[in-house]
Amino acid sequence: MITMNVIKTIKSNKLLFISLQVLLLVSVYVGVKTYKQRDLVQDTPPLTATLLSGQTFNLQAQRDKPLLLHFWASWCPVCQLEQDTIESLSQDYSVVTVAMQSGEKAEVQHYMQTENLTFPVIVDPAGEISSRFGIKGVPISFILNREGKIVFVESGYTTSWGLQFRLWLADFN
Repeated sequence: MITMNVIKTIKSNKLLFISLQVLLLVSVYVGVKTYKQRDLVQDTPPLTATLLSGQTFNLQAQRDKPLLLHFWASWCPVCQLEQDTIESLSQDYSVVTVAMQSGEKAEVQHYMQTENLTFPVIVDPAGEISSRFGIKGVPISFILNREGKIVFVESGYTTSWGLQFRLWLADFN
């Protein structure tokens, strides 16, 4: 048991007190993140689908450089905050996105035009593809290395710098 004397000693040492608070916050963050990602796949499932552009995409054939596989939805406010980041990354990196439960092809196409977005999109109206990846909420980003192995998974909003850094690191994994 922690006694009152121990608590007073910790509080009197400001650096120790702040360090313990930071440690607690980091522990809670890691715990929540781990819990949210518990059902996500560890190994990349097969994925062959038609992009909104009409091209065929085969995930297993993507071997030339790291890939950002980003799951999003048109109705998701966090995804809308992140869409400019994904658009920007798609200009310099391999990016493929999956529009989960955002309607049929025409609806997603209309959304992309309205938002002036050009990144590659797979339409997943019933969430079947997302389900194979263990996704229950969006946004989720998988970063795959050159061998097609998942090396990073990010759930929720992620900054452009964070995704760029992970794509860069994936080149070495």
